[in-house]
Amino acid sequence: MALWMEKGAEPQTESEKADLDAIAALKESAAIELKEKGNEFVKKGKKHYSDAIDCYTRAINNQALSHPETSILYSNRAHVNLLLGNYRRALTDAEEAIRLSKTNVKAFYRAAKACLSLNLLAESISHCKNGLQIDPSNEGLEKLLGQVESKKMELEQREAQVSKALTEAKDIVSAIEKRGLKVGKPMYQELTGSRKPVLDKNSILHWPVLLLYPEVMSSDFIEDFCETEMFSAHLDMISFL
Repeated sequence: MALWMEKGAEPQTESEKADLDAIAALKESAAIELKEKGNEFVKKGKKHYSDAIDCYTRAINNQALSHPETSILYSNRAHVNLLLGNYRRALTDAEEAIRLSKTNVKAFYRAAKACLSLNLLAESISHCKNGLQIDPSNEGLEKLLGQVESKKMELEQREAQVSKALTEAKDIVSAIEKRGLKVGKPMYQELTGSRKPVLDKNSILHWPVLLLYPEVMSSDFIEDFCETEMFSAHLDMISFL
């Protein structure tokens, strides 16, 4: 009987071949049934997602289905992991589904969604475009691609702004150090707001300056005091106002 054959051994008789075919058919039937049960558990809602994952995993472990059919199992499990927020697991399953079947469009979509949630934007875009090569009119992939590209653009703009701000801050610190100036802790910010020193394109510093008159409990605030200007010019303006 085929049940007693050593692992890897070839069937020697027609009876053994028939037994192996019967065993393979049973395993295939069991895997398909597990897949269908998994699908039903997904439809029942979040409380049954772990049951769905268990069914898909058992079907995969049966190793009874073709690569395209096994690809669907991995893709389905990726879908449930996405629903549960297990994005790294979802990505692993979706990419395995793609490896098993290069035409599994749902696997590309789920891989792209997992990458987006993991902030792997370039990879997400790649999965979207690869999926669209198979199904150019897929609305889900087109919409997701637009979302990812928009987020990538926003992130790049934000990074550029941060980089610019850091560069400007370093330039200001360098300019202050070159002038031998010492800067203390911020004071009277309730009067000055968020104004800070600025270095213009000619490498000239512009300071926010607060003038306090404690004897009369008053103050004047000069938002832009260029380091090349004289105090007298600003005092004259203040007196005029």
